[in-house]
Amino acid sequence: MSIWLTATSFQYIATLKGTWQFVGGIYNGKKEGATVDYALRRKYKAGQYEAFIIEKDAKPEKFEAGNYVIVGDTCIDTETFCSQPSKIVNIPIHYFYTLRNDTLTLKGILPTSMRVEEYWKRIK
Repeated sequence: MSIWLTATSFQYIATLKGTWQFVGGIYNGKKEGATVDYALRRKYKAGQYEAFIIEKDAKPEKFEAGNYVIVGDTCIDTETFCSQPSKIVNIPIHYFYTLRNDTLTLKGILPTSMRVEEYWKRIK
């Protein structure tokens, strides 16, 4: 009798360093694509991020910033600044993350009970 053992190796990252552009998402089961008139970008560095709206012929506008930490397969994101009224400032949100090729997927449940799954493409 032979026993075959398959080992799976998981590699986790410690930082999301780089610039990522929103390419779509699913919100409470409803798919939404990226906007055509402007782009949403996040610039990550070790432990921190800033999010910008990029419109043609306009200076990028920062609309969000925060801190994050990677723990295993979870990205814990804490928004510390938002240019719009926000119910999640200073509330840690736990996202299950996957990174395939140059696409980052963040899945989680917001404090508002909204289920989100967002897709971000690395551009830098």
